[in-house]
Amino acid sequence: MIDRLQGQGVSTGTTATETYDVVVVGAGFAGLYMLHRLRDRLGLSARVIEAAPEVGGTWYWNRYPGARCDIPAHHYSYAFCPELEQEWTWSERFAAQPEILEYLKHVADRFDLRRDIQFNTRVTSAEFDDEANQWVIGTADGQMLRAQFFVSAVGCLAAANIPEFEGSDEFAGETYFTGQWPHDDVDFTGRRVGVIGTGATAIQLIPIVAEQARHLTVFQRTPNYATPLQNRPMDEATDREIKANYRNLRRKEWQSLVGQPYDHSVQPSALAVSEEERRQHYEQCWQEGGFALWVGSYEDILFDREANETAAEFVREKIRERVDAPEIAEKLTPRDYPYGAKRQPCETGYYETFNRDNVTLVDVRETPIRRVTPHGIATSEREHELDCLIYATGFDAFTGGLYRMNIRGRRGLRLEDHWQAGPRTYLGLATHNFPNMFVITGPLSPSVLFNMPRSIEQHCEWISGCLAYMREHGYVTIEANPEPEARWIEHTREVADQTLLPQANSWYLGANVPGKPRVFMVYLGGGAQYKSICDEVVANGYEGFTFTPVAPKARAKAG
Repeated sequence: MIDRLQGQGVSTGTTATETYDVVVVGAGFAGLYMLHRLRDRLGLSARVIEAAPEVGGTWYWNRYPGARCDIPAHHYSYAFCPELEQEWTWSERFAAQPEILEYLKHVADRFDLRRDIQFNTRVTSAEFDDEANQWVIGTADGQMLRAQFFVSAVGCLAAANIPEFEGSDEFAGETYFTGQWPHDDVDFTGRRVGVIGTGATAIQLIPIVAEQARHLTVFQRTPNYATPLQNRPMDEATDREIKANYRNLRRKEWQSLVGQPYDHSVQPSALAVSEEERRQHYEQCWQEGGFALWVGSYEDILFDREANETAAEFVREKIRERVDAPEIAEKLTPRDYPYGAKRQPCETGYYETFNRDNVTLVDVRETPIRRVTPHGIATSEREHELDCLIYATGFDAFTGGLYRMNIRGRRGLRLEDHWQAGPRTYLGLATHNFPNMFVITGPLSPSVLFNMPRSIEQHCEWISGCLAYMREHGYVTIEANPEPEARWIEHTREVADQTLLPQANSWYLGANVPGKPRVFMVYLGGGAQYKSICDEVVANGYEGFTFTPVAPKARAKAG
């Protein structure tokens, strides 16, 4: 039976070790809801460890200019509390970082979660004690915690990807990283600014920096198929309509492939209609904005290369229409990978930015970066003098945040060693040799290719249900079995290979991090199908997992 150990100090030499039923790492969307489920629904003792001084997770750290959500705010919100849905009003269709952070602060306060969150604390080790069947968690300040269960809620985008350029330490100007942006306002007025990267983050950032900077130089390796966000203020009538229909909206979220429904119907095939009809549908999706063109137009554009090319060329035409100089438009136009095989960035005024006199585009495939100098960036062609340098180079996604915690399972096995050929999980929730450890929206789950709050809630509810089951049946450990884990890995690969997504060098495969195994790390069967599989596992007595019961003597003592 799960022990009730809250508030007890266990002495290990001169250091007092706090012991809990569950330790959770991360206080973003996942950590907050996980704490609520564990403490308020199950009555367990739980401690959340958070490196930041505030809740928010990704939305605390990523506060660069232009940072905002790329799906509508009313979908990108908690669904577990109808009262919360009614009391919170979003100011925009696509919420910006400050508003999302305020929302998460409100949730933390509303459910009195802060008293069980330890801020300004970074986890530096987590090791399973085979004899005690407990996790021992160490922090950067020397604290030790013990828990029967260890839950990672650090998310998929917790570790910044900072490329190593020769001379990067020599730059005499100001250096910024989008994933670690200063809390004070940064003013680029009158400055010569360089941005490395043209992914989703950079596409949000670049138009705003261009308006301030004396000159902006954008260093692009791979152009992106970006489509308009089409953001707008949230009017009262729309807000009332959403709040009156939240339950229906949530049902539709689970019925859609990526957890975001559209007012129009997603049509089966781009090749089954005339060119004129197809173009009208694409235009409708373009005007609707967000991901409407990517996942709300035709079902086959992510599976059939010929169908995909119709959408790709539609976007290319739009780029050519919006960029004045044909040679710049061509550099900004993707040619060598399918549309939507990388996460489609959503933009506001991005392409028009390159019509400005104070903006220069540098194609680093034509003129590679040789080194960072004290005065800027030297490419194979010339040196670009800069006062400020911004790295908009994304994340070491899915695994980076986990590896940073130095996790060790049975017999001291390092997670990196178990995953040396790529992530090995069962359902994206658990991994063999790491008992009583769960990962919320972990590798090989739908995670970033489904509505994240829906994925998070489903995982937190599955985990809390599992812990309740263990308490009811007197189990002390749960561990994923190797055979189901291997089958799940293969199933995830087979599903991905039916699509065009593995054909791009994206962070979905870890292609943005040198030396990282090239493995597609997202389950593409859709949220509803995935949830059904997880529910079936539970219905079959947690099929694919092994439970260890409490030893008879320990059970008698506990009784």
